[in-house]
Amino acid sequence: MAFILYSVTAVFLTGYCGLLWYYAIHWRQLEDFEARTDKLPSTKITVIIPARNEAKNIGACLESITSQKYPQELLQVLVMNDHSTDGTDLIVQSFVNKNVQLINLEEHIKTPVNSYKKAAIELAMQFATGDLIIGTDADCVSSPKWLATIAAFYEERKPAFIAMPVSFKDCNSAIEVFQELDFMSLQGITGAAIQSQSYGMCNGANMAYEKLAFYAVNGFENIDKIASGDDMMLMHKIAKKFPERIAFLKSEDVIVSTKAMPTVRKFLQQRIRWASKADKYDDSRIMIVLFALYFFHLWMLLLLVYGIIFLQSPALTILLVVVIVKTVAELIFLWPVAAFFKKQIRLFFFPLAQPFHIVYTLVAG
Repeated sequence: MAFILYSVTAVFLTGYCGLLWYYAIHWRQLEDFEARTDKLPSTKITVIIPARNEAKNIGACLESITSQKYPQELLQVLVMNDHSTDGTDLIVQSFVNKNVQLINLEEHIKTPVNSYKKAAIELAMQFATGDLIIGTDADCVSSPKWLATIAAFYEERKPAFIAMPVSFKDCNSAIEVFQELDFMSLQGITGAAIQSQSYGMCNGANMAYEKLAFYAVNGFENIDKIASGDDMMLMHKIAKKFPERIAFLKSEDVIVSTKAMPTVRKFLQQRIRWASKADKYDDSRIMIVLFALYFFHLWMLLLLVYGIIFLQSPALTILLVVVIVKTVAELIFLWPVAAFFKKQIRLFFFPLAQPFHIVYTLVAG
Protein backbone atom coordinates (compact mmCIF):
# COMPACT_ATOMS: atom_id res chain seq x y z
CA MET A 1 0.00 0.00 0.00
CA ALA A 2 2.87 2.36 0.76
CA PHE A 3 4.16 1.91 -2.78
CA ILE A 4 0.80 3.01 -4.19
CA LEU A 5 0.71 6.05 -1.90
CA TYR A 6 4.21 7.10 -2.95
CA SER A 7 3.64 6.42 -6.65
CA VAL A 8 0.31 8.22 -7.01
CA THR A 9 1.58 11.16 -4.96
CA ALA A 10 4.71 11.42 -7.10
CA VAL A 11 2.64 11.53 -10.30
CA PHE A 12 0.30 14.22 -8.96
CA LEU A 13 3.05 16.33 -7.43
CA THR A 14 5.30 16.14 -10.49
CA GLY A 15 2.44 17.12 -12.78
CA TYR A 16 1.38 20.00 -10.53
CA CYS A 17 4.88 21.41 -10.18
CA GLY A 18 5.41 21.02 -13.92
CA LEU A 19 2.23 22.99 -14.62
CA LEU A 20 3.31 25.79 -12.27
CA TRP A 21 6.74 25.87 -13.90
CA TYR A 22 5.06 26.15 -17.30
CA TYR A 23 2.97 29.10 -16.07
CA ALA A 24 5.97 30.73 -14.40
CA ILE A 25 8.00 30.62 -17.61
CA HIS A 26 5.26 32.17 -19.71
CA TRP A 27 4.43 34.86 -17.13
CA ARG A 28 8.07 35.93 -17.18
CA GLN A 29 7.93 36.06 -20.98
CA LEU A 30 5.20 38.68 -20.85
CA GLU A 31 6.68 42.11 -21.53
CA ASP A 32 5.60 45.11 -19.50
CA PHE A 33 3.90 47.54 -21.84
CA GLU A 34 4.30 51.28 -21.52
CA ALA A 35 2.34 53.63 -23.74
CA ARG A 36 4.25 56.24 -25.71
CA THR A 37 3.62 59.78 -24.54
CA ASP A 38 4.49 61.42 -27.86
CA LYS A 39 1.60 59.91 -29.80
CA LEU A 40 -2.03 60.96 -29.52
CA PRO A 41 -4.66 58.17 -29.54
CA SER A 42 -6.92 57.73 -32.53
CA THR A 43 -9.10 54.81 -31.45
CA LYS A 44 -12.79 55.39 -30.81
CA ILE A 45 -13.60 53.55 -27.57
CA THR A 46 -16.90 52.43 -26.06
CA VAL A 47 -16.85 51.36 -22.42
CA ILE A 48 -19.74 49.05 -21.47
CA ILE A 49 -20.74 48.79 -17.80
CA PRO A 50 -23.60 46.44 -16.87
CA ALA A 51 -25.04 47.55 -13.52
CA ARG A 52 -27.71 46.26 -11.17
CA ASN A 53 -28.25 47.97 -7.81
CA GLU A 54 -24.77 49.48 -7.81
CA ALA A 55 -25.60 52.85 -6.25
CA LYS A 56 -22.75 52.41 -3.77
CA ASN A 57 -20.17 51.84 -6.50
CA ILE A 58 -21.21 53.30 -9.84
CA GLY A 59 -20.26 56.87 -8.97
CA ALA A 60 -16.63 56.01 -8.19
CA CYS A 61 -16.48 53.77 -11.27
CA LEU A 62 -17.68 56.50 -13.62
CA GLU A 63 -15.55 59.17 -11.98
CA SER A 64 -12.42 57.07 -12.51
CA ILE A 65 -13.28 56.71 -16.20
CA THR A 66 -14.52 60.18 -17.09
CA SER A 67 -11.67 61.94 -15.27
CA GLN A 68 -9.04 60.31 -17.49
CA LYS A 69 -7.22 62.38 -20.08
CA TYR A 70 -8.63 60.65 -23.14
CA PRO A 71 -10.06 62.70 -26.03
CA GLN A 72 -13.76 63.21 -25.33
CA GLU A 73 -14.63 62.85 -29.00
CA LEU A 74 -13.16 59.35 -28.93
CA LEU A 75 -14.93 58.14 -25.79
CA GLN A 76 -18.40 56.75 -25.19
CA VAL A 77 -19.51 55.19 -21.89
CA LEU A 78 -22.66 53.04 -21.85
CA VAL A 79 -24.15 52.06 -18.48
CA MET A 80 -26.62 49.21 -18.94
CA ASN A 81 -29.07 49.50 -16.05
CA ASP A 82 -30.34 46.02 -15.23
CA HIS A 83 -33.61 46.72 -13.36
CA SER A 84 -31.94 48.62 -10.50
CA THR A 85 -34.15 49.70 -7.62
CA ASP A 86 -31.62 51.58 -5.49
CA GLY A 87 -31.18 54.78 -7.49
CA THR A 88 -28.30 53.60 -9.65
CA ASP A 89 -29.91 55.28 -12.65
CA LEU A 90 -30.08 58.66 -10.91
CA ILE A 91 -26.36 58.60 -10.18
CA VAL A 92 -25.55 57.67 -13.78
CA GLN A 93 -27.69 60.52 -15.07
CA SER A 94 -25.49 62.99 -13.19
CA PHE A 95 -22.65 62.01 -15.54
CA VAL A 96 -24.50 62.52 -18.82
CA ASN A 97 -22.47 65.62 -19.66
CA LYS A 98 -19.31 63.48 -19.59
CA ASN A 99 -20.10 61.19 -22.51
CA VAL A 100 -21.99 58.78 -20.28
CA GLN A 101 -25.23 57.29 -21.58
CA LEU A 102 -27.79 55.39 -19.50
CA ILE A 103 -29.70 52.53 -21.15
CA ASN A 104 -32.43 50.76 -19.20
CA LEU A 105 -32.78 47.07 -20.04
CA GLU A 106 -36.45 47.02 -19.07
CA GLU A 107 -37.19 49.37 -21.96
CA HIS A 108 -35.67 46.99 -24.51
CA ILE A 109 -35.87 43.43 -23.12
CA LYS A 110 -39.47 42.44 -22.46
CA THR A 111 -39.12 38.70 -21.84
CA PRO A 112 -36.96 36.91 -19.22
CA VAL A 113 -33.49 35.72 -20.30
CA ASN A 114 -30.96 33.37 -18.72
CA SER A 115 -28.12 35.89 -18.67
CA TYR A 116 -29.05 39.52 -18.28
CA LYS A 117 -25.39 40.52 -18.41
CA LYS A 118 -24.93 38.97 -21.84
CA ALA A 119 -28.22 40.52 -22.94
CA ALA A 120 -27.03 43.89 -21.63
CA ILE A 121 -23.77 43.67 -23.58
CA GLU A 122 -25.49 42.60 -26.79
CA LEU A 123 -27.95 45.48 -26.43
CA ALA A 124 -25.09 47.90 -25.75
CA MET A 125 -23.41 46.83 -28.99
CA GLN A 126 -26.37 48.27 -30.87
CA PHE A 127 -25.62 51.68 -29.36
CA ALA A 128 -21.82 51.43 -29.39
CA THR A 129 -20.02 53.88 -31.66
CA GLY A 130 -16.52 52.73 -30.73
CA ASP A 131 -14.30 50.45 -32.77
CA LEU A 132 -12.81 49.02 -29.56
CA ILE A 133 -15.16 47.81 -26.84
CA ILE A 134 -13.92 47.83 -23.25
CA GLY A 135 -15.82 45.87 -20.64
CA THR A 136 -15.70 46.51 -16.92
CA ASP A 137 -17.96 46.13 -13.88
CA ALA A 138 -19.81 48.79 -11.92
CA ASP A 139 -17.88 48.03 -8.73
CA CYS A 140 -14.48 48.57 -10.37
CA VAL A 141 -12.21 51.61 -10.31
CA SER A 142 -9.77 52.07 -13.17
CA SER A 143 -6.25 53.46 -13.20
CA PRO A 144 -5.74 57.05 -14.44
CA LYS A 145 -4.02 55.94 -17.68
CA TRP A 146 -6.36 53.01 -18.30
CA LEU A 147 -7.95 54.18 -21.55
CA ALA A 148 -4.81 55.76 -23.05
CA THR A 149 -2.72 52.65 -22.40
CA ILE A 150 -5.34 50.28 -23.83
CA ALA A 151 -5.66 52.44 -26.94
CA ALA A 152 -1.87 52.61 -27.39
CA PHE A 153 -1.56 48.84 -27.03
CA TYR A 154 -4.38 48.25 -29.50
CA GLU A 155 -3.02 50.70 -32.06
CA GLU A 156 0.45 49.16 -31.86
CA ARG A 157 -0.47 45.47 -31.95
CA LYS A 158 -4.06 45.29 -33.27
CA PRO A 159 -5.30 42.36 -31.15
CA ALA A 160 -8.88 41.22 -31.57
CA PHE A 161 -9.22 40.53 -27.84
CA ILE A 162 -7.30 41.94 -24.88
CA ALA A 163 -7.38 40.49 -21.36
CA MET A 164 -6.15 42.77 -18.60
CA PRO A 165 -5.27 42.55 -14.89
CA VAL A 166 -7.71 42.96 -12.01
CA SER A 167 -6.78 43.45 -8.37
CA PHE A 168 -8.63 43.40 -5.06
CA LYS A 169 -8.42 46.50 -2.86
CA ASP A 170 -8.95 47.21 0.85
CA CYS A 171 -8.46 43.60 1.94
CA ASN A 172 -8.33 43.45 5.74
CA SER A 173 -10.20 40.38 7.01
CA ALA A 174 -8.81 36.84 6.72
CA ILE A 175 -11.27 35.84 3.98
CA GLU A 176 -10.47 38.99 1.99
CA VAL A 177 -6.72 38.41 2.20
CA PHE A 178 -7.26 34.79 1.14
CA GLN A 179 -9.23 35.97 -1.89
CA GLU A 180 -6.53 38.50 -2.71
CA LEU A 181 -3.91 35.75 -2.80
CA ASP A 182 -6.09 33.32 -4.72
CA PHE A 183 -7.20 35.93 -7.24
CA MET A 184 -3.64 37.12 -7.75
CA SER A 185 -2.67 33.57 -8.70
CA LEU A 186 -5.57 33.44 -11.16
CA GLN A 187 -4.36 36.67 -12.74
CA GLY A 188 -0.91 35.18 -13.15
CA ILE A 189 -2.34 32.05 -14.75
CA THR A 190 -4.49 34.20 -17.05
CA GLY A 191 -1.50 36.10 -18.38
CA ALA A 192 0.69 33.02 -18.64
CA ALA A 193 -1.98 30.98 -20.43
CA ILE A 194 -2.63 33.69 -22.99
CA GLN A 195 1.12 34.14 -23.53
CA SER A 196 1.33 30.40 -24.28
CA GLN A 197 -1.73 30.67 -26.57
CA SER A 198 -3.78 28.28 -24.48
CA TYR A 199 -6.33 31.00 -23.57
CA GLY A 200 -7.47 29.56 -20.27
CA MET A 201 -9.04 32.50 -18.44
CA CYS A 202 -9.91 36.18 -18.48
CA ASN A 203 -12.05 38.47 -16.35
CA GLY A 204 -15.04 40.52 -17.50
CA ALA A 205 -14.06 43.29 -15.08
CA ASN A 206 -11.24 44.29 -17.40
CA MET A 207 -11.15 43.23 -21.02
CA ALA A 208 -11.41 44.72 -24.50
CA TYR A 209 -12.29 43.46 -27.95
CA GLU A 210 -12.89 44.79 -31.43
CA LYS A 211 -16.51 45.43 -32.28
CA LEU A 212 -15.87 43.76 -35.63
CA ALA A 213 -14.49 40.69 -33.86
CA PHE A 214 -17.59 40.50 -31.65
CA TYR A 215 -19.85 40.45 -34.69
CA ALA A 216 -17.50 38.13 -36.60
CA VAL A 217 -18.19 35.42 -34.01
CA ASN A 218 -21.89 36.34 -33.75
CA GLY A 219 -21.54 37.66 -30.23
CA PHE A 220 -22.92 35.33 -27.58
CA GLU A 221 -24.75 33.09 -30.03
CA ASN A 222 -24.84 29.48 -28.76
CA ILE A 223 -23.63 30.53 -25.31
CA ASP A 224 -26.42 32.97 -24.47
CA LYS A 225 -28.35 30.31 -22.52
CA ILE A 226 -25.51 29.94 -20.03
CA ALA A 227 -25.95 32.22 -17.03
CA SER A 228 -22.28 33.30 -16.89
CA GLY A 229 -19.34 33.18 -19.26
CA ASP A 230 -19.64 36.60 -20.86
CA ASP A 231 -15.85 36.90 -20.57
CA MET A 232 -14.05 33.55 -20.99
CA MET A 233 -16.51 32.05 -23.46
CA LEU A 234 -16.39 35.16 -25.63
CA MET A 235 -12.60 35.05 -25.57
CA HIS A 236 -12.66 31.39 -26.63
CA LYS A 237 -15.00 32.18 -29.52
CA ILE A 238 -12.79 35.02 -30.71
CA ALA A 239 -9.66 32.88 -30.23
CA LYS A 240 -11.11 30.25 -32.55
CA LYS A 241 -11.70 32.85 -35.24
CA PHE A 242 -8.54 34.87 -34.64
CA PRO A 243 -6.08 32.51 -32.86
CA GLU A 244 -3.07 34.80 -33.30
CA ARG A 245 -4.81 37.96 -32.13
CA ILE A 246 -5.47 37.31 -28.43
CA ALA A 247 -3.30 39.30 -26.03
CA PHE A 248 -2.74 39.96 -22.35
CA LEU A 249 -1.89 43.58 -21.61
CA LYS A 250 0.63 43.51 -18.78
CA SER A 251 0.81 47.06 -17.50
CA GLU A 252 0.31 48.67 -14.10
CA ASP A 253 -1.55 51.46 -15.88
CA VAL A 254 -4.45 49.21 -16.86
CA ILE A 255 -5.07 47.47 -13.54
CA VAL A 256 -8.64 47.92 -12.35
CA SER A 257 -9.44 47.35 -8.70
CA THR A 258 -12.53 45.93 -7.05
CA LYS A 259 -13.54 44.58 -3.66
CA ALA A 260 -13.38 40.98 -2.49
CA MET A 261 -16.44 39.12 -1.26
CA PRO A 262 -17.07 40.13 2.39
CA THR A 263 -17.97 36.65 3.72
CA VAL A 264 -16.93 33.04 3.23
CA ARG A 265 -20.42 32.14 2.02
CA LYS A 266 -20.49 34.81 -0.68
CA PHE A 267 -16.97 33.89 -1.73
CA LEU A 268 -17.89 30.22 -2.16
CA GLN A 269 -21.06 31.15 -4.02
CA GLN A 270 -19.01 33.28 -6.40
CA ARG A 271 -16.45 30.56 -7.06
CA ILE A 272 -19.10 27.88 -7.50
CA ARG A 273 -20.78 30.16 -10.02
CA TRP A 274 -17.48 30.56 -11.86
CA ALA A 275 -16.83 26.82 -11.78
CA SER A 276 -20.34 25.95 -12.95
CA LYS A 277 -19.55 26.91 -16.55
CA ALA A 278 -16.45 24.71 -16.76
CA ASP A 279 -18.23 21.88 -18.58
CA LYS A 280 -19.34 24.32 -21.29
CA TYR A 281 -15.82 24.87 -22.61
CA ASP A 282 -15.00 22.99 -25.77
CA ASP A 283 -11.25 23.16 -25.21
CA SER A 284 -10.22 19.75 -23.88
CA ARG A 285 -6.99 21.18 -22.44
CA ILE A 286 -8.94 23.25 -19.92
CA MET A 287 -10.99 20.26 -18.79
CA ILE A 288 -7.89 18.07 -18.43
CA VAL A 289 -6.18 20.66 -16.24
CA LEU A 290 -9.30 21.26 -14.13
CA PHE A 291 -9.87 17.54 -13.54
CA ALA A 292 -6.20 16.96 -12.71
CA LEU A 293 -6.17 19.84 -10.22
CA TYR A 294 -9.37 18.65 -8.59
CA PHE A 295 -8.17 15.08 -8.15
CA PHE A 296 -4.79 16.26 -6.87
CA HIS A 297 -6.54 18.16 -4.07
CA LEU A 298 -8.88 15.22 -3.51
CA TRP A 299 -5.85 12.94 -3.18
CA MET A 300 -4.48 15.19 -0.43
CA LEU A 301 -7.76 14.85 1.45
CA LEU A 302 -7.66 11.08 1.04
CA LEU A 303 -4.11 11.01 2.38
CA LEU A 304 -5.30 12.88 5.46
CA VAL A 305 -8.24 10.54 6.06
CA TYR A 306 -6.19 7.42 5.40
CA GLY A 307 -3.41 8.61 7.67
CA ILE A 308 -5.83 9.29 10.53
CA ILE A 309 -7.50 5.89 10.18
CA PHE A 310 -4.26 3.94 9.77
CA LEU A 311 -1.76 5.63 12.03
CA GLN A 312 1.00 3.21 11.00
CA SER A 313 0.70 4.36 7.39
CA PRO A 314 3.19 6.92 5.94
CA ALA A 315 0.21 8.86 4.53
CA LEU A 316 0.47 11.79 6.95
CA THR A 317 4.20 12.16 6.32
CA ILE A 318 3.58 12.06 2.58
CA LEU A 319 0.84 14.68 2.95
CA LEU A 320 3.17 16.98 4.88
CA VAL A 321 5.80 16.70 2.14
CA VAL A 322 3.16 17.37 -0.54
CA VAL A 323 1.92 20.50 1.21
CA ILE A 324 5.45 21.84 1.67
CA VAL A 325 6.51 21.17 -1.93
CA LYS A 326 3.17 22.53 -3.25
CA THR A 327 3.54 25.71 -1.21
CA VAL A 328 7.12 26.32 -2.33
CA ALA A 329 6.26 25.71 -5.99
CA GLU A 330 3.31 28.09 -5.79
CA LEU A 331 5.41 30.78 -4.12
CA ILE A 332 8.03 30.52 -6.87
CA PHE A 333 5.31 31.11 -9.44
CA LEU A 334 3.54 33.82 -7.44
CA TRP A 335 6.51 35.98 -6.50
CA PRO A 336 6.88 37.78 -9.88
CA VAL A 337 3.09 38.06 -10.14
CA ALA A 338 2.92 39.64 -6.68
CA ALA A 339 5.78 41.94 -7.67
CA PHE A 340 3.76 43.15 -10.66
CA PHE A 341 0.82 43.98 -8.39
CA LYS A 342 3.22 45.33 -5.71
CA LYS A 343 1.81 42.90 -3.15
CA GLN A 344 4.81 40.77 -2.22
CA ILE A 345 4.09 41.40 1.46
CA ARG A 346 0.86 39.42 1.14
CA LEU A 347 2.81 36.26 0.34
CA PHE A 348 3.77 35.96 4.00
CA PHE A 349 0.18 34.87 4.62
CA PHE A 350 0.28 32.34 1.80
CA PRO A 351 1.36 29.24 3.78
CA LEU A 352 -1.42 29.86 6.29
CA ALA A 353 -3.99 29.80 3.50
CA GLN A 354 -3.08 26.31 2.27
CA PRO A 355 -5.63 24.28 4.32
CA PHE A 356 -8.53 26.51 3.32
CA HIS A 357 -7.37 26.54 -0.30
CA ILE A 358 -7.56 22.75 -0.45
CA VAL A 359 -11.05 22.69 1.09
CA TYR A 360 -12.42 25.47 -1.11
CA THR A 361 -11.03 23.85 -4.26
CA LEU A 362 -12.88 20.64 -3.42
CA VAL A 363 -16.11 22.43 -2.51
CA ALA A 364 -16.19 24.68 -5.59
CA GLY A 365 -15.02 21.87 -7.84
